[in-house]
Amino acid sequence: MEDKYPKAYKEVIEILKYVPKESVSKIPNSMIQTFEKNMDGNYEFKVDENKSFEEQKILDETKAILAIIFRDYWATPFQREKIIAKEKYEKQKIEKEKKIKYSPDEIFIKKSKNNHKEYEEEILPAVCKEKFYHKLLNFFRKIFNIEE
Repeated sequence: MEDKYPKAYKEVIEILKYVPKESVSKIPNSMIQTFEKNMDGNYEFKVDENKSFEEQKILDETKAILAIIFRDYWATPFQREKIIAKEKYEKQKIEKEKKIKYSPDEIFIKKSKNNHKEYEEEILPAVCKEKFYHKLLNFFRKIFNIEE
């Protein structure tokens, strides 16, 4: 499995070149130095100025890093509270689903059934969830009234 974070660090550094200096100055120098130290120097990435941020082809890891930077350094206290509350809610929801899905009582009851295929369908439903960073980006879009 390829480690994508060095490439993501390179993309973050390149994107930050297009962010106003007063916003970049809010990010700790140690964090920027870490990105620069650990980025993939051989990876070529250029920001296409003719495309919006959403249209840029960037790694999911880059989006996650930028979302964390936004939450921790650029968001207003109100925005930060909403983001943290949403993250907490999503974590609790996932934990609740795990608790239900892997409940020992339910597993043993369903395991006693003879039809293995029926068991798999009940315990492993097909779930299509929107990824966290998509939810986070959509959340920012709603806050700033940005159309997709």
